[in-house]
Amino acid sequence: MNSHRQCPAVLIAAPASGQGKTTVTAALARLHRNQGRKVRVFKCGPDFLDPMILERASGAPVYQLDMWMVGEQESRRLLWEAAGEADLILIEGVMGLFDGTPSSADLARHFGVPVLGVIDGTAMAQTFGALALGLARYQPDLPFAGVLANRVGTVRHAQLLEGSLTEGLRWYGALSRETGIELPSRHLGLVQASELNDLDLRLDAAAESLASSCDVALPPAVEFAAPEVIAAELLLAGVRIAVARDEAFAFTYGASLDLLRAMGAELSFFSPIRDAGLPEADSLYLPGGYPELHHVALSQNTPMLTAIRAHHAAGKPLLAECGGMLYLLDSLTDVEGTRAELVGLLAGDAVMQKRLAALALQAVELPEGLLRGHTYHHSLTSTELEPIARGLSPNGGRGAEAVYREGRMTASYVHFYFPSNPTAIAALFVPDREAAFASKSNRRTAAPTGERISNVGAGLLAKRP
Repeated sequence: MNSHRQCPAVLIAAPASGQGKTTVTAALARLHRNQGRKVRVFKCGPDFLDPMILERASGAPVYQLDMWMVGEQESRRLLWEAAGEADLILIEGVMGLFDGTPSSADLARHFGVPVLGVIDGTAMAQTFGALALGLARYQPDLPFAGVLANRVGTVRHAQLLEGSLTEGLRWYGALSRETGIELPSRHLGLVQASELNDLDLRLDAAAESLASSCDVALPPAVEFAAPEVIAAELLLAGVRIAVARDEAFAFTYGASLDLLRAMGAELSFFSPIRDAGLPEADSLYLPGGYPELHHVALSQNTPMLTAIRAHHAAGKPLLAECGGMLYLLDSLTDVEGTRAELVGLLAGDAVMQKRLAALALQAVELPEGLLRGHTYHHSLTSTELEPIARGLSPNGGRGAEAVYREGRMTASYVHFYFPSNPTAIAALFVPDREAAFASKSNRRTAAPTGERISNVGAGLLAKRP
């Protein structure tokens, strides 16, 4: 194995949320892809919606990078692997550049990836240069590539912004504020890629707009060190897992599904909205999504509701996260007050709120071991069920989410990142009850930042020449 790999890379960050990082990252990915380059994109922190857009823009899978949830070693492996196949690596930051602990700046500095600052140029001229300089110099040891202006009006406007840059800061171009480029949003973030019929037109228009404002060139090459490879154990060999996937349930981490496969599981995808039954499966995974937008259709698919009840009644494993948990409740009511009766395996009801109910990273100590993930939802759930565990936020964020268990069914608002503890995840899905609660000596817990964690694709990686 080569100890180091080099690849041009930048981390796209902004002074605050809402500056258009995803639009810019997608535009850059599509621009370089259209020029024949292989582009790999990553997303900082827990996010399901941005990666859907970025996968369409780049034509390659998008994974998360995070020093706490994903871990340093796994983040290193993902970057090193990408550097071996890509001509360009783009990393979309989260929130503002220096916001949070750890922040996007912390990740950029740790891996030596220079920051490309995105600044919303709306109603701004020379002050753009001051903001750019602040981003570049606030932390002197932060590698900084340059800046890009978003939501620019005229060519003259872009020239004013470019002319305001000082101290040799590099201009990476400008993106127009034309309505055909900006990506639409809803309460949990961007609209899902599969719902945007004109997404490719938008991406190509954004790429062309960007190309017309600058000399398109690759950022500096970054050297990525090889990770320590830890082979995945075949803890789920031959286990068939049915995974919900449609407009209502699409919030899955690619790394989590990769881990299930690396541990030997066979995945079958199905639609709770349209399918009349479950695939042949030993275990069931109901991830998060937008069930509140489809709750009436879900409630009307009675054969599916019956199949899921039968799966649970047979004592088979079931993991439900956030939207998946809402689906298991007695009912779900949307913001307009429309109520729909659902699976009814969890005694309780949920009501959608117009305001955010919880947003936080979560560490949850389950009987199977410690798992890491995050919570982000607009619903409130009322239930008399007693939780078996509650989440703990590492940085004091809102939310100490309850985890409920009935037999082999585990349900929570928490979106778990499976590679944070492969052994615990295997115990949740394996049909054999004794194997599910293996001795603690064989149980691996999630590693704090800087320590070893199991690698999601390590089994596959180890087989490569």
